[in-house]
Amino acid sequence: MKNNKIGSSNNSDDVKEQYKTSKGLDTRISFHDKYSTNLQGYGNWIVSNYDIFDGMTVLEIGCGTGSIWMGRDNLLDIIGKLLLTDFSEGMLNTARENVGNKSNIEYRVADIQDLPFGDNSFDMVIANSMLYHVPDIDKGINEVRRVLKNEGVFYCATLGENNFLEQLAEWFSLSGENFNPNHNFTMQNGKEKLRTAFSDIEARFYKDSLHVTDIDDLVNYLRSLASLKALNDIPFERLKEIITEHSVNGVVDLPKEYGMFLAKGYAR
Repeated sequence: MKNNKIGSSNNSDDVKEQYKTSKGLDTRISFHDKYSTNLQGYGNWIVSNYDIFDGMTVLEIGCGTGSIWMGRDNLLDIIGKLLLTDFSEGMLNTARENVGNKSNIEYRVADIQDLPFGDNSFDMVIANSMLYHVPDIDKGINEVRRVLKNEGVFYCATLGENNFLEQLAEWFSLSGENFNPNHNFTMQNGKEKLRTAFSDIEARFYKDSLHVTDIDDLVNYLRSLASLKALNDIPFERLKEIITEHSVNGVVDLPKEYGMFLAKGYAR
C-alpha cells in the first residue's frame, strides 16, 4: 500500500469534479453530524461567530449546499442582501432548494479569484472550508478585500493541520510523496496568508473529535473524499479490516481540528 497517494489537490478541474454535485458533500456533512463529539455542531458554531445586523449586505463564496442558512430565517429576515455564490451550478441548485427563493437572496456562479462585484460592496464576506482549494490564494484573498467595505469583516473557516488525515496516513503506511495533505490554507498558516490584504486578524478554534461507532460509515466517508482517491483501489472489506485493527471495541476515535479567522482592516 505504500504506493497509494493520499492528499488534497487545489487543481481547478479536480475541485470542480469533486463539487460538481452535492452528493459527496452531503455524505461528508452527514457523517460529521453523526459522529462529531461536540454536540453544538460545526455549522452552528460558525454562525454563532457572525455579527449580523439589520440591513447588512453579505456575500458567501463557495456556499456549497447552503447548509449554514437552513433553519435560520431569523437571520435571513434581517439581512438586507445575501448573495450566495459557488463555482458549481449543481451546488447552487442544491443551495436554492435548501435555502429557498427570497427577495433578499441571490444565487450566482462566481470565482473568488475574479469576483464580479464592485469595490466596497459588502459588509460581510464568508468563505468556509474552501480557501485551500483556490489555485491563486493571494489573488482570491485580495479580491475579498476589494469587495469588502472599509469596516467589513471577512469570516473564513478552515481545517487545522492536526486532523484525522495524519492518523489515517499512519494506518495505511503512507509517507513522503505518497502523503500530500492540502495545507494551502490552515489554522496554522492562514493568518500569515491573510496578512497580504488584512491588518486585523483573529483566529478562533472549534474543539471537536470523531467517535465512530460504525466502521462501514467511516469507509464510505473516506471514499467520498477526492483527497483519498487512492483508497478506492483498495477493496471495501480490506479498508474495513485495516480500520478495525485500530478500533477499540468496534469504535474508532479520530482527532479533528477546525476553526475560523475573522479578518478586517487594510494591510499597509
